[in-house]
Amino acid sequence: MKAYIKAAPKPGFELVEKAIPKNIADNEVLIKVLSVSLCGTDVHIYNWDNWAKNRIKPPLTIGHEFSGEVVSVGKNVSRVKIGDIVASETHVVCGVCEFCRRGEAHICENTKVIGVDIDGAFAEYIKMPEANLYVDKSGLDHRLLSVLEPLGNAVHTTFHFDVAMKEVVVLGCGPIGLMSVDLLKASGAKKIIAIETNQTRIKLAKELGADVVIDALNEDVVKRVLEETNGGAEVVLEFSGNDHAFNQALEYLKPGGKMAILGVFSKDALIDLNKVVFKGITLYGVTGRKMYQNWQEISTFLETKKLHLEKIVTHYLKFSEMDKAFEIMKNKDCGKVVLTLKEE
Repeated sequence: MKAYIKAAPKPGFELVEKAIPKNIADNEVLIKVLSVSLCGTDVHIYNWDNWAKNRIKPPLTIGHEFSGEVVSVGKNVSRVKIGDIVASETHVVCGVCEFCRRGEAHICENTKVIGVDIDGAFAEYIKMPEANLYVDKSGLDHRLLSVLEPLGNAVHTTFHFDVAMKEVVVLGCGPIGLMSVDLLKASGAKKIIAIETNQTRIKLAKELGADVVIDALNEDVVKRVLEETNGGAEVVLEFSGNDHAFNQALEYLKPGGKMAILGVFSKDALIDLNKVVFKGITLYGVTGRKMYQNWQEISTFLETKKLHLEKIVTHYLKFSEMDKAFEIMKNKDCGKVVLTLKEE
């Protein structure tokens, strides 16, 4: 099969021929990959930045967001059958550690992430544990199914705190932030305020239904949020990973407000913790998806046709156009970028 691998400790990926996985365990399935989508994590690995240098051990097949068709199943597999169209939870967990046993597998201490710790999905075939698979019942285009993993991040972040009839700020409108805007619109938030600097993503946030979109490069963010709310935002969903934007959020969060944080900060952030203390703010760090609560919530949204993933996916390319896809990601004038392996 063809696969993109990080072959050596340097920038870029290499397209190689490698063996289709044959050692399928009793609880695993073999999947023919239909589509893959690119993530910021993949960009880190492609660029070979400091995070990648400290985490990735070449050679490794990259990629973790995908959709595919089940082509073979292990003898103990019962929930998934050959021919099923699937997406996948990307954290392979142990099931026996303290966190898994108390229903918090998303913070399993033995997590292996496909495309990061073990071979991933930028390949024509991948094997996965049956437990990780989401079987699609909605009939969604396989290209859109490939973005369900980051949609799960958005679901986790958006709904950890109650957002119904609340004034909510989405801080950072990259693809997952845009998904959050879409989720909030579908879930009855009182007012959705999106904050972004990229003009393409500002336009997308408006199209997805944000009530107010603030251009952080050209407007006084704190002043605008306070003007648009009743004394401040009740919930902030942090996707930016920018410490200046984070501290601004502490200014415009209403006393007693809540913030869910998915954004990853590239350096140690300087945070005014006194505002957290004296305003009674609650902070929640988001990692991965709650397994498997968030996947059930995704299923409900897809089956009720309430989301607009076709607006969030802005570029469709062939699998052979991987380098072009990363150039698009680098410029950030995009939503999700999807590469398809299926001959249409």
